[in-house]
Amino acid sequence: MSDGKALNKLRSFNFKLKMLLEVTNNIITNMPVEQLIDRFHTMLAKDLKINKVLIYVFQENSWKIILKYGVTPEDYDKIVPERDFESIKDIAVVYSGTDPKFSAFDFVIPLYNDDKIIAYMLMDDFDAEDDGMSPSIRNLQFFQTLTNFIIVSIQNHRLVEENMKQERFKKEMEMAAQMQNMLVPQTDIFANDKRLCVDAFYMPHFQVGGDYYDFDYLSKDEMFFCIADVSGKGMSAAILMSNFQASLKALFVPDMDLKTLVRRLNRIVVKNSNGDRFITLFIGRYDFKTNTLRYINAGHNAPLLYNCATREVKYLNTGCVGIGMLDEIIALEEGCITFDNNHKLLCFTDGVVEFESAGDLDFGLNVVKKCVAQDTDIKTTIASIIQSLDIQRSNTKLFDDITLLGIDFYVNA
Repeated sequence: MSDGKALNKLRSFNFKLKMLLEVTNNIITNMPVEQLIDRFHTMLAKDLKINKVLIYVFQENSWKIILKYGVTPEDYDKIVPERDFESIKDIAVVYSGTDPKFSAFDFVIPLYNDDKIIAYMLMDDFDAEDDGMSPSIRNLQFFQTLTNFIIVSIQNHRLVEENMKQERFKKEMEMAAQMQNMLVPQTDIFANDKRLCVDAFYMPHFQVGGDYYDFDYLSKDEMFFCIADVSGKGMSAAILMSNFQASLKALFVPDMDLKTLVRRLNRIVVKNSNGDRFITLFIGRYDFKTNTLRYINAGHNAPLLYNCATREVKYLNTGCVGIGMLDEIIALEEGCITFDNNHKLLCFTDGVVEFESAGDLDFGLNVVKKCVAQDTDIKTTIASIIQSLDIQRSNTKLFDDITLLGIDFYVNA
């Protein structure tokens, strides 16, 4: 080998080493993906003198172009990666005109990661060296190695970013779940009240949910309770429900009747949801002096009221359409029942009664009715429903939030 050729070979080796070291340094210093791609563009175009480059990467279950220069849409608009790259497993020379779709390029270079093709680089050739060999052909293996290194690094970088996003999202969801749990009332506020007993169960389908229940004293002689379910699931449903809860708490005062309350809540939900969502609601207020229950069912699953003396079960249906379904609620009725003996009430959301078994669409509701119609207290009733329907997170039949709210009303206690 002549001294000139040896010197050129040494220079080429040093140049390639310098490029690899620069790329490595960019990766080690955690250069953002966009800057890494931009620097790679400069290397290809200015340092390696490649005039046309098109790089496809397989990400998010489809082929996407992450780098292109020196090309027009006409150069690649007929290329369908899923079809045209399928048979290319090694570096392919396409300047011979073997495939018109690649006519703007001279080489198609597959890029691998763990023996799996993750990208394709299409590039043109450039002027031959003195020995007549194309420098592109001479350096194809280097182009492949360098580009492979870049693409794998970009994918790893994006994977780390995605994992970080998922971790942040997970922590945000955990915090949202903790905040939502803080809004759930505790049944012990009635612990020393012999006039009633309240029990509840809540399990969101995701970490946060769109179900809601509440109860509290309105005065020393009156209490209220409600259960609600927003259409849809997830964070957006939880946010709307949290807003609804705050509105109800702010509006519901002792001297406000249920009809006025429901109409005002409807206007708030219509405004906040822009008509995209609605809320089903059952709300009641109970007067301890008269043993009278007044309620409105706004499109919710009808609660079951069990008469402990006659053992009859009654559905509480009286009310109106769901909250937020109409700009203004016109047809609105209030139900009213006076108890002359002990009663048991169970409220629930869709997730409870939508259980199916062997094609029986009413399986969940039938289980609820059977458990309610037993001479047991509300705590035992809810525990029986949970056991009978196997309500736990490992149950794959669950596909909605699950909420149960029950009250034992003790007359003349």
